[in-house]
Amino acid sequence: MAAYEEQEYNKPFSFQVWAKLLPFFKPYRRYFLITMGLNIFLAAVDVLTPLFQSYAIDHFITQDTLDGLWPFGLVYVLMIGAQTASVYFSVHAATTIEMNVGRDLKWAQFQHLQTLSFSYYNTTPVGYIHARVMSDTLRIASMIAWGLVDMFWALLYVASVFVIMFLLDAGLALIILMIVPCIALLTVYFQNRILHWNRKVRKLNSQITSAYNEGITGVRTSKSMGIEPDNDQAFFETTSQMHRAASRSARLNAVYIPVILLFSSVASAIVLVRGGGMVQKEIMQLGTLSVFISYAVIIFEPIQQLAKLLSEMISCQANIERVMDLLEQKPNVQDSEEAAEKYGDAFSPKKENWERIQGDVVFEDVSFRYPDGKEYVLEHFNLHVPAGMNVAIVGETGAGKSTLVNLMGRFFEPTEGRILIDGVDYRERSQLWLHSQIGYVLQSPHLFSGTVRENIRYGRLDASDQEVEEAARQVLADAVAARLEHGYESNVGESGGRLSVGEKQLISFARAILANPAIFVLDEATSSIDTETEQLIQKAIGHVLKGHTSFVIAHRLSTIRQADLILVVKNGRIIEQGSHEELLSQGGYYYDLYSRQFEEEAAIQVFGEGRAEG
Repeated sequence: MAAYEEQEYNKPFSFQVWAKLLPFFKPYRRYFLITMGLNIFLAAVDVLTPLFQSYAIDHFITQDTLDGLWPFGLVYVLMIGAQTASVYFSVHAATTIEMNVGRDLKWAQFQHLQTLSFSYYNTTPVGYIHARVMSDTLRIASMIAWGLVDMFWALLYVASVFVIMFLLDAGLALIILMIVPCIALLTVYFQNRILHWNRKVRKLNSQITSAYNEGITGVRTSKSMGIEPDNDQAFFETTSQMHRAASRSARLNAVYIPVILLFSSVASAIVLVRGGGMVQKEIMQLGTLSVFISYAVIIFEPIQQLAKLLSEMISCQANIERVMDLLEQKPNVQDSEEAAEKYGDAFSPKKENWERIQGDVVFEDVSFRYPDGKEYVLEHFNLHVPAGMNVAIVGETGAGKSTLVNLMGRFFEPTEGRILIDGVDYRERSQLWLHSQIGYVLQSPHLFSGTVRENIRYGRLDASDQEVEEAARQVLADAVAARLEHGYESNVGESGGRLSVGEKQLISFARAILANPAIFVLDEATSSIDTETEQLIQKAIGHVLKGHTSFVIAHRLSTIRQADLILVVKNGRIIEQGSHEELLSQGGYYYDLYSRQFEEEAAIQVFGEGRAEG
């Protein structure tokens, strides 16, 4: 299983990258301000709590009196109650930010993915797209909602604690402050290495997601070819790499955290020894010493948290870059501003301005190469297909047959030349206008999870049940529904997994017929159907296609004898064209293809009869 080389995202911290999130963050800035305001209060409470402790020691314990305890206790309880309420509302606001920003990012990516051209999906595995939409988005939303707020709290808390310590006793404050650079250097050292391994873990996680997706979707191929051990070994190696990277990160954390705790304990010991002596000499009150000890124990945790959050922010930038890289992908095929203004876009179509296609198609000196290719697939290709004509396209694999219909459907655009639909360059109209008037039946059709009826109705969502069933009857897809336990209400499974390829093709046929498009494209659409069923469908198709322009890519040449025009394509050029009889009479390339295939089919039939007799 070949690994897809993902782009490396390890740029230094950049505010410009983070600023790209502002459109997603802006609608929820009110919740962010609430969270920040509440965290200011929470930091103040956390800083003041040791001072309450100091007051209690100096006024109640050392004085051996309870005078003033009730007012003190009431203030303390009110403060803790306010702190509890603040935590509740802060968590609620942060959760709201996380859920909404995450949802909006996912939605934006899903919408954008639907606008991208075929070439993006040709070069990007589904697993990597899935990792961006799910894992990366989740991490970004979490960092915005919790990371930034926690960082703000930590900064405010650390700054306030040092101010108070210097006000109480500058000498002791300096002792604790001298340990901070050691903590900072250790944190930078460890966090950089932890960050390196965490990035490796996330990259390997994307590869695992991709491999997992391919392993499930390609399970039939794996089983039929007996390559489960190879897939298992490849998957084991990738997960082992991720395990080693995660273990390395965990080991670094296992060293880093105790070292920080050691320094915290050292600071507390120094404060206790020096401060205890000052209390004995009555230079310092016992309550003040308790404040320093509390701060010495706690202060390094927010410093450590601050350093960790800074590392996570730098790391999270890679997630932002991945998501924004997807959102900034430009489709190779785009509507002009004029076309979008008149016809609308994929999500806001202006159907009232859509002209009905008659079906006249012209390829005018068309040359084409794929965006990631160097050689031309088609060169100086010319063709005129009048409305209503049935055109068959034949040729060997790689001759350019599917490229022709992909260009006609504007899934790709000519590198040179132009394509006219009803006399107008199709780039002057919208893609959705064209796609909505072309019916596709592919060699490997895709069915959505849902019922047979729902999958046929995708051809025209406002179709009645009777219209759905009539479309199915025309291409014998009603037999598929009859075989299933709940008829048309039977679930086809994920990607039609409960059906054979031939049954999926029949449902795809019915879906295309229900749409009643001006142009039909049949890409080896009967290749997975038995010969007897194919002959019946051919008769039905002949009736359905009458009056419609159609392009039929065929492997079995016996199925296209009734075509109005047969195009023989080789190396991206039409080398022969005409009716079936005309091409046979020429005795050229088509004649050789037909004769060779006729002999192969005859041999298969004789072999089958011999086995039946045996």
